Amino acid sequence: MSDDHAGLSITIPARPKNVAVVRHAVAGLAEQLGMEEPGIGDLKTIVTEACMNVVVHAYDEDAGPLEVEAFPDGRELTVVVRDFGGGIRPHPDLDRPSLRIGLTLIAALSSSFEISGGLDRGTRITMRLPLAANGDGKPPVEAGGDVSGAADLKIAGRELIAPVLARTVGALAARHRIAVDRLSDAYLITDALAAEAADAFPDGQTCFSVTDDEAGIDLRVGPVPPGGGTALREGLAIPAVGGSLESLVDQVRVEKNERGEYLLVRFAAFEQQL
Repeated sequence: MSDDHAGLSITIPARPKNVAVVRHAVAGLAEQLGMEEPGIGDLKTIVTEACMNVVVHAYDEDAGPLEVEAFPDGRELTVVVRDFGGGIRPHPDLDRPSLRIGLTLIAALSSSFEISGGLDRGTRITMRLPLAANGDGKPPVEAGGDVSGAADLKIAGRELIAPVLARTVGALAARHRIAVDRLSDAYLITDALAAEAADAFPDGQTCFSVTDDEAGIDLRVGPVPPGGGTALREGLAIPAVGGSLESLVDQVRVEKNERGEYLLVRFAAFEQQL
């Protein structure tokens, strides 16, 4: 991704359950940039369809990488969906778990639509939708990482951290038996971390990794310089009442490796809370 086209970028395994994560993250970005309904509804539709095409058609066996970029480009939002497998096919497959109307729907809902690549060379789909930008020069979001099962995000811009992070965590929470009140607690945590995290990264690029398994959801913030993980944890304190938002989650700890410190926050699934 070039500096001129900075935006939200997600690298995640091409599995059906991960499509919702991508959809909500991109919608969170678009909403913060000024897009309104029905544009956001159209955006969710084309992102879902393009990602499901990758999930179903790109890789024969193991899930390879699904890369999605979304960035403001003038008065439009550009979304790029890319795979590195056998390539997607532009014909409908009525047995696949998607919207079943394929690339025709993407073309119909986009202001412009391009597809490139070929068999065994991967496929790149570029889609553009009108963006109701407010022209205030909002800073970009960028993300990246390996395909380890995590949704890896790097975010620049304080006002973009909370909506993107909250939607990503919310999409993962929907996979588990996490009660509504627990989901509300998760949003309180993501809002608090959004307020504190931007100052923890010297280069202004706020790094998150969100993973889930049968036990629940892990939100990891970092790497940050030495002492940064502890500072993030202290930022969850509520001085007015003498408590901490740590009580709303199942585990909070600071981890360290050769890259720096990380704050790990775990939200347990329902079965793990019994």
